[in-house]
Amino acid sequence: MEDKKAYQESMEARFSELGAKIDQLQAKANQARGDVEADINQKIVFLKTKQDEVHQQLQTLKAAGDEAWVTLQVGFQRAWDELSRAFEEAAAKFRDNKPS
Repeated sequence: MEDKKAYQESMEARFSELGAKIDQLQAKANQARGDVEADINQKIVFLKTKQDEVHQQLQTLKAAGDEAWVTLQVGFQRAWDELSRAFEEAAAKFRDNKPS
């Protein structure tokens, strides 16, 4: 049971940290121009949508009983990994197109 609680707390902290990074990317994107701005903003909309979905899964995971928790954890971890990859891709896209 302690592993469940530790995992949930860890994921809450990581979720908050990623949310702050998405907000920072949004602030940088607001300073971009042209196609770069449109592309990054589109990616940020996707990230925020995915972020909401993952947060909902985290809440479901936290409310789950011990038997369902293991199954839900696998699905949550997949969703978390997908969100993390999407963020890294968006951040890389911004870095690659950032004016010098």
